[in-house]
Amino acid sequence: MTRWERVVLAVQRHVANPIARRIARHLPGEAVLETIGRKSGLPRATPIGGRLDGSTFWLVTEFGRRAQYVRNIEADGRVRLQVAGAWRSGTASILDDDDARARLKQLPWLNSLLVRLVGTELLTVRVDLD
Repeated sequence: MTRWERVVLAVQRHVANPIARRIARHLPGEAVLETIGRKSGLPRATPIGGRLDGSTFWLVTEFGRRAQYVRNIEADGRVRLQVAGAWRSGTASILDDDDARARLKQLPWLNSLLVRLVGTELLTVRVDLD
């Protein structure tokens, strides 16, 4: 992990994520993704940006398979997603063959800008909601 990634992760973990978890349900294009910890078995809530398209939620992660929530999805794809204040269950899939940069152009501009600025390994994730 590069020094830049360590700095970004520290800011996300200790500043941005605690705030975003509380306000994400009120912001368009923001959501909270709940995965099950691959080691602990406990629910893990991560604020994310993306777009709901029918019953599919699209997002691009900035650190690829190194993101903890992506590693949790690899272990167990069943997730919950809080969008617009409502929790919905679904199945997350990692899309290695999707063009993540092109996908960002379809997602909310502010989140996409931030992902492009700090991201080092862009990766698309699709959540098919039940």
